[in-house]
Amino acid sequence: MRKFAALIATAALVLTACTQTKPQEARPVSLILDWYPNAAHAFILAAQEQGYFKEAGLDLTIKMPAENPTDGIKLVGAGKESFAIYYQPDVLLARGEGIPVVSAAAIVRKPLNGIMVAADSGIKTPKDLEGKQVGYPGIPLNVPMVKTMVKTAGGDPARVTMLDVSWDLIPAIQTKRVPAIAGGFVNHEKPILEKEGTAITYFSPADWGVPNYYELVLITGEKTPAETTAAFKSAMAKGHEWVKAHKADAVKLLIDKQSKDFPLDVAVETRALETLLPLMDEPGVAFGAQMSEDWEKVAAWMVAQGVLKSDVKPADAFIK
Repeated sequence: MRKFAALIATAALVLTACTQTKPQEARPVSLILDWYPNAAHAFILAAQEQGYFKEAGLDLTIKMPAENPTDGIKLVGAGKESFAIYYQPDVLLARGEGIPVVSAAAIVRKPLNGIMVAADSGIKTPKDLEGKQVGYPGIPLNVPMVKTMVKTAGGDPARVTMLDVSWDLIPAIQTKRVPAIAGGFVNHEKPILEKEGTAITYFSPADWGVPNYYELVLITGEKTPAETTAAFKSAMAKGHEWVKAHKADAVKLLIDKQSKDFPLDVAVETRALETLLPLMDEPGVAFGAQMSEDWEKVAAWMVAQGVLKSDVKPADAFIK
């Protein structure tokens, strides 16, 4: 009888030990990038490569837009994907259209978009664009951005012509088809143009009347569990810290993970990362943190420009 009791006790201890040591299954989550992998995504790739998502209990699948950059916001809004990297103003526009997405974290805290001109163009401020054409990729928000910048500089926005050059922004300025472009990113088009011999002067929207906005944000659906979002943000933050401490390795990782449809250049991505990292941090502010006043100012500017419905509540568009 004592032997039987001892066997039962031993079996119970073994069962308890097995239960306690059984690893918790990782939750599958997906992330759609805003574009093909590049320096803006180094922190995500690093977090996955270093195992930070797994440590957070997440099994991450990274995806690229299937057809165009708007795939992410549509699929997350429909509940078909977990997360996506997108743009702060577009989150407000999406909510104005009834798409139930929210921004979960600010990734790049400053604009990357803006106006670029050749350094030898004679254009010293946006006011000098009066009587000239500005090439842009047909994205509607670029129009009020340029006009606000010109007006703030003391110019007449009505005297600036916006020319849709699609995504041929680089050749448009290299061939002098236009003296200026908008819609290109300071971390992408600028280093490419300069590597190819065209020195660039960049005007940031935040310096010329447009409220500072988060160029890149992490979006998710309104019904995503809070613990899933928190785990994702924690892994991202660790990835960001790893990139800051291992810049050369981060660029190597980018090259290793590049898409055959969007080949990367080591020199360009190195410069891009140097540009991006200071824009992803703010003194005294946690990585990814979002400020109510930033959302309110951006929304008010968009309403004033006639591109956003006035009933969109910026407080509902993000998670602190």
